[in-house]
Amino acid sequence: MSYKTVFTAVTDKALAGPLLDHAIAYSAAYDAHLEALCLGVDRSQTGYYYAGANALVLQEVIDKAQEESKDIETSVQSKLDTSGLRWGTDTGMAQLADIGRHAAGRARFADLMVLPTPYGTDRGPDQEALVEAALFEARVPVVIVPEKQKPAPVPKKIVVGWNESDEALAAVRAALPLLRQAEHVHVVVIDPPKHGPNRSDPGGLLSVWLARHGVHAEIDVLSKTMPRVSDVMLRHADDIAAEMVVMGAYGHSRFREAILGGATRYMLEQSKLPVFMAH
Repeated sequence: MSYKTVFTAVTDKALAGPLLDHAIAYSAAYDAHLEALCLGVDRSQTGYYYAGANALVLQEVIDKAQEESKDIETSVQSKLDTSGLRWGTDTGMAQLADIGRHAAGRARFADLMVLPTPYGTDRGPDQEALVEAALFEARVPVVIVPEKQKPAPVPKKIVVGWNESDEALAAVRAALPLLRQAEHVHVVVIDPPKHGPNRSDPGGLLSVWLARHGVHAEIDVLSKTMPRVSDVMLRHADDIAAEMVVMGAYGHSRFREAILGGATRYMLEQSKLPVFMAH
C-alpha cells in the first residue's frame, strides 16, 4: 500500500500557501497525484434564506462565493505549476453547512487528505467541517499539518497513540506507508487496563503485527500524570523529539467532543507536530 492520490481542500486563500507546501511535499515523497478542491463558501446564515430574502441578494451571495473559488484556484494553480507534480484542481461553492458533502464527494477517492489545523484565532468553522467530512463521510485518513512547521512527509520518529480501539487500529493501518519508512516508532500506551487479555503485554499484539509489516516498534507504557491524555502524549513526543503523532480520531461522538472536549480536539488544538488521524 502507498499513497497514490493526495487530496486537499482550500476554502481560505490565506491558508493556501503553507497548506500546499505540505501537500506538495507528501505528494512528491510518495510519487502521488495531488488533487486540490478550491471551494468558495457562502458564510451567510442558513435561516436568512427562509426570511424572504430578495432573489437578487441571494444571487449576489452565490456569485461572490463562485468568484472566491476561482480566485483560490488561480492562486493554487500558480503554486502547483512550479511543483513538478502531477496535479489537478477543481472549483465549487457551498453553503457553510454543506461543505462536508462537497469535500467528501472528492476526498473518498483519495488515499490521504492534507488539511491545516482546524482550531485557532484565524480559523472558521469550515476548517473543522473539512476534517470531519474526511474522517466520517469520506473515510479517508487525514494528516493535520501545522503551517508554521517545515514539511516532513517522511518522519523519522513517530509516536502512535494506542488504546486498543477500532479507531486507533484504523489509524495505524492507514499510516503503514509512513511507519515503514520511519527509523523509530513508539507505541504509547497510557494507563493500560489492569484486567483483560493484554494486561501483561500492552501493545504486544500490535507490535507483532507491525513487525510482520517491516515496522520495528517500541512499546512505551506511561502513567496519566497530567489531566488529559493528549497532554501526556504531546509531552512524551517532545521528550523523544518525535516528528509526527498517529492516533485514532473521535472515539466519542463528535457532539460530545465539541461540547466537553476530548483527546482528538485537545490534540488538534495543542499539537505543534503533524497529527495523522483515521476513524
